[in-house]
Amino acid sequence: MRLRLIFPVVLCVGLALSAQEKAATNATIRAVTLTDVIQMAVERNLDIQIQRFTPDLSLNDLRVALGGYDPNFTFGYTHNYSKVGGSLDANKNPTPASISDTDSFNTGFTGIVPIETGMSYNLFGNVSETYGKTGAGQFDSSSGRIGLSVTQPLLRNFLTDTTRLNVSVARNRLKYSEWQLKFQIITVATAVETAYYDLIFNRESVKVQEKALELAERLLADNKKRVEVGALAPLDEKQAESQVAARRSDLLSAQRSLDAAQNALRRLVGDDYATLHDVYFEPTDALTPVVQFFDVQESWHKGLEQRPEVRQARLDLERNGIQLKYYRNQVYPQLDITGSYGFGASGGKTVEFSDAFDNFRQGNRPFWSAGAIFSIPLGNTAARARRDSGKLSVDQALLVLKKLEQDVMVSIDDAIKTAKSNFERIDSTRQARLYAEAALDAEEKKLANGKSTSFVVLQLQRDLTSARSEEIRALADYNKSLAALSQ
Repeated sequence: MRLRLIFPVVLCVGLALSAQEKAATNATIRAVTLTDVIQMAVERNLDIQIQRFTPDLSLNDLRVALGGYDPNFTFGYTHNYSKVGGSLDANKNPTPASISDTDSFNTGFTGIVPIETGMSYNLFGNVSETYGKTGAGQFDSSSGRIGLSVTQPLLRNFLTDTTRLNVSVARNRLKYSEWQLKFQIITVATAVETAYYDLIFNRESVKVQEKALELAERLLADNKKRVEVGALAPLDEKQAESQVAARRSDLLSAQRSLDAAQNALRRLVGDDYATLHDVYFEPTDALTPVVQFFDVQESWHKGLEQRPEVRQARLDLERNGIQLKYYRNQVYPQLDITGSYGFGASGGKTVEFSDAFDNFRQGNRPFWSAGAIFSIPLGNTAARARRDSGKLSVDQALLVLKKLEQDVMVSIDDAIKTAKSNFERIDSTRQARLYAEAALDAEEKKLANGKSTSFVVLQLQRDLTSARSEEIRALADYNKSLAALSQ
């Protein structure tokens, strides 16, 4: 009965292994180092490609904010027509109609000076010509003004205003997005390194299971011979057959895990899975236990200075500080000094605008003005509320940064301790594997002399397989813990 149950399992495992061997035959083997796969991921990983757009988007946001300094050019033309009179006066004498036409042109440049003072300017010019006829005859006159007026805030909007706020915040967010991209690259690189070590582990795990199957098959062959000569009970042969079926099942599981590890690495290093589907990565690096010397203080210093999320938290605090500076400024009353200087022109000739332009060239009709404007909203409730909210946001961001720094220090300390522990596991698992090999060898010799049983040998075979798996797992865990600490 047991043989009939085992046979289908062995057949299914054999068919599955044949299918995998056929698939492997069609695959393209590509030998890769850890540096190779990290470089591939940096160039083609989809998460990194998506994140690369963020700094460009932030840069465009900065350009939008800087557009607030762009001068505004205006040009206008107006034609006015007016007719007055054409009626009888008190003595019933006809009053001739007065007809006039006016052509006006005006232009100007307005904007904000791109410095910290908040000064705004208006470079203006206008000229007009009025012509027509009255009872006294025809007339033609022209006039105009050209000059520069400026407004300088002294309280509200001094050193900071809406435009400067938008520019400062946009620059802050640009730095933030650059660190976000770095964070994504670091995250993906660490994931690639972990997947690379997992791939090595699963490849070695397949080898371990192959050796386990080889040991089980060898024991089965030996037991069959002993049963044939009557030196062993048939039950021992059945136990060996069961062990062979179990080891083949374990080998199949290990190969499935290896396929999953291949897929995990393919997903990280490429942007077109179809082209990598038949590529079989063959790691050339080994799971070597490189000795590391850990300095907690130095690691803390590096982590607090270089970790992107910490830098981003500091940028968040900086952004809140920029906004608080603006909100505090907006509580002040408005006090602006204004001034203007220019030249006027007027005259009357038959040539259009001639007198006005002559006066502009001569510059003999200057004008200027100076003054101050003071205003304040009574209560100023909205500005005060925004200032108070800004203070709370700064305090909150400061605590967020402090908590993050503390979490970073704890995570670094845990990572160092984990790396140390995993390094110590390497030696202990190696010793366990050596002991398991020696124990199995001794028990196989006892079985050959009839002083042991297949059950004990099978148990020691399983122990050896477990010890070998634990050894390569410790090697993989140590290398992955170094990758996590580096991150």
